[in-house]
Amino acid sequence: MSTNRRDFIKKAAIGAVGISLGSTSANAMSAKSYSKIIGANDRINVAIQGLGRRYGSYMKPIMDKKNNIELSYLCDVMKSQRDKAGQKVREESHHKPKLENDIRKVLNDKDVDAIFMATPDHWHAPGACMAMQAGKHVYLEKPCSHNLKEGELLIAYQKKYGKVVQMGNQQRSSLQSQEIIKDIHNGVIGDVYNAIAFYTSKRGRVPNQVQTAPPEGLDWDLFQGPAPRRAYTDNTWDYNWHWYGWDYGTAEMGNNATHELDIARWALDVKYPEHVDVRSGKFHYKDDGWEMYDTMEATFRFGGNRTIQWDGRSRNGYDKYGAGRGTIIYGSNGSAFIDRDGYKLYDIKGKLVKENIIPGLENGNALGGGGGLTVAHTLNFFDTIRGKAELTSPIEQGAISQMLTHYANIASRINQSFDVDENTGRIFNREAMKLWSREYEPGWDIKSV
Repeated sequence: MSTNRRDFIKKAAIGAVGISLGSTSANAMSAKSYSKIIGANDRINVAIQGLGRRYGSYMKPIMDKKNNIELSYLCDVMKSQRDKAGQKVREESHHKPKLENDIRKVLNDKDVDAIFMATPDHWHAPGACMAMQAGKHVYLEKPCSHNLKEGELLIAYQKKYGKVVQMGNQQRSSLQSQEIIKDIHNGVIGDVYNAIAFYTSKRGRVPNQVQTAPPEGLDWDLFQGPAPRRAYTDNTWDYNWHWYGWDYGTAEMGNNATHELDIARWALDVKYPEHVDVRSGKFHYKDDGWEMYDTMEATFRFGGNRTIQWDGRSRNGYDKYGAGRGTIIYGSNGSAFIDRDGYKLYDIKGKLVKENIIPGLENGNALGGGGGLTVAHTLNFFDTIRGKAELTSPIEQGAISQMLTHYANIASRINQSFDVDENTGRIFNREAMKLWSREYEPGWDIKSV
């Protein structure tokens, strides 16, 4: 990387972070000033860590030549996924990124400016902190953390290293969501008091785990990374890590509730709840390998008599709300339904008074998702690195929304409701606080900064 290009990217990011966090520093150049700088110095070199179902969603904005992005690395612990992704990129763009097994080697490359992290959940926060420490900006897929402590560490690392960290809750980049939530904050439905966030899916039977040798080409040690070591069980590595205990996944709360609960918290303009109550259980295919709850109802009570409810049904496809996923906001003078396609606004009598719907902006329940909202979210990430925009989902906001999912998971695991300090987010329950962090493989824990 040339010194000029490195300096430009560094200064642009500092300026953008300063703008995003409301900095008044004389050194924080305006976004408008950076938008005038083009050419080779504007190029951003990126790497993708994790080449499963999600990475393809970033490829359109990365490979679009007008965005001036260089895809330098494709990284995955599974050889077949590296090879498949590399071949696909070569065929579609005639570009040949380097294929790498170990993200640590990618982070050592000073020419790489930014990392897209689309790994299993347990890798997200440790990988992001390693990347920031190595001077990289991070597009961090949801869930941004595996536990509550990691959310604190992500915010601390971002503040220390001043990198751009976009959480991958892409509905924050929806113009329709931005529009209706601004209207809600301006009183279009009166005083908001309740949100119902929901997700309905038809996930089927999951194989029971059987101890076996890792599949050919899988670096099982690197897959585990920060997690304590255990023998491989079939077929952990290919998506079912979501449901095989708490070593790697965060259940459906981290996997999907992240999105709708973030919209609910944004619309109600709340931070930490005062009380968390959960009812959950595994009610379907009871003899299969799924170890988590597959059904959850959670209630988060906030100050000002505001409430967010979660209704998650992973394996019962009954369409209770008329959509597979979404968020309903109730106010004193009306209500609003918000999902990835847009919104519908209703008056107090339930009459539709306005709608802004564009079907197909983003895949709803399809594995991997992807679509126009991810493209917009990715472009916002690039523009913020260049100093031309502010992040739509900065990590200090994303991490707070993620806390709701962790609260619910903890309440489910200990089978207890609990109170929360609305000022700090800490839990007033000793059993719950034991799950604030997790056990790490020696040498892989995230150091405080």
